Amino acid sequence: MPAESADAVAKLKSPAKSADPPIASALRARRKRLGMTLQELADKSGLSAPFLSQVERDQTMPSITSLIAIAQALQVDIHYFINPPASSEVVRRAAEPEVLEMGTPIRYERLTGAHAERQMEALLMSIPPGMGTPATTRGGEGFYYVLDGKLAVTLGKESFTLGKGDSVHFDQRHPFKMANAGKKMLRMLWVGTPAIF
Repeated sequence: MPAESADAVAKLKSPAKSADPPIASALRARRKRLGMTLQELADKSGLSAPFLSQVERDQTMPSITSLIAIAQALQVDIHYFINPPASSEVVRRAAEPEVLEMGTPIRYERLTGAHAERQMEALLMSIPPGMGTPATTRGGEGFYYVLDGKLAVTLGKESFTLGKGDSVHFDQRHPFKMANAGKKMLRMLWVGTPAIF
C-alpha cells in the first residue's frame, strides 16, 4: 500500500489529539513562511495536494515516510515537526549578540530565536542622528518601542514623533518610514510579522 494511502487510514478522531505533535500547524506555518502553495509542496514532496491539505487541517497523520518527504520539501529536519526547538535556537544571551550586517550605520541586533517555526522578528535597533529608513510596505504588522531618544514615524500621510517609553503598532501594508529625530543615538525595539531573516 502506498505511504500516502496508508496515511489516509490514520485519521485523527479523538479529542486527545492535542497530545500529539503539532504537525498540522507546524507544516502550515513553514509552508506559508516559504511562500509555497499546497500544489508546489505536493510537487516537491511527491504527495498529493488534497492529502497535504488534510494534514494541515489535522484530519490525518502522515507516516514517517511521508513526513520525511514533507520535511525535505520544506527544507527542515524531521525533528522540526516532532520536537520543540533546542534551547540554543530559542535563547539569546546578552553576551553573544547576533548583529545583522546591512551595510548601513544603523545597527540591527536580532533578539528572536533561530528556530524554523518562528513567525515574527524582533530587532534592537540603534540609529545615529540624521539616519532613518526609506518608505516601504510589507505584509504583516509592525511594532516600535522607543528605549531612548526620539523617533520620527510616517504612516501613510501622517507623521508624528515618539519619545522614550512611547510605542506604535500598525499594519505594514500601508507605506511607513522612520528616522532618528533627535541629536543623540536612538535605541528602539522593532517587532514585526512575518519573520524576514
